[in-house]
Amino acid sequence: MASIAVRRVYDDGKGAEGAVFLVDRVWPRGVRKEDLALDGWLRDVAPSTELRRWFGHRPERFGAFAERYRRELDEHPEAVRLLLEAARKGPVTLLYSARDTEHNQAVVLRDHLLNRLGG
Repeated sequence: MASIAVRRVYDDGKGAEGAVFLVDRVWPRGVRKEDLALDGWLRDVAPSTELRRWFGHRPERFGAFAERYRRELDEHPEAVRLLLEAARKGPVTLLYSARDTEHNQAVVLRDHLLNRLGG
């Protein structure tokens, strides 16, 4: 079974395993690019700007956000291809910058990937 972890980018990468990808559309504030050991910054896998702004990290909108984001992912399968390939080879860590560790795009993306991988 695939191992896909989600971690806040501000946690200094502690616990990051395997291939590490930033999955935010915009670079996290206060983080220098040279300070992150990334295998990739996948802007195109992040929610659209319109969806991200609509959600606004409001927990009461998370269910609708997740549904709409999964639709976006389904409409752009090439965006997740690299993540699926990496997860088939070994552990993957998805980095995100949101404060809320339960209601964010990385959680939805992880579940989407695991579903696609059959796990």
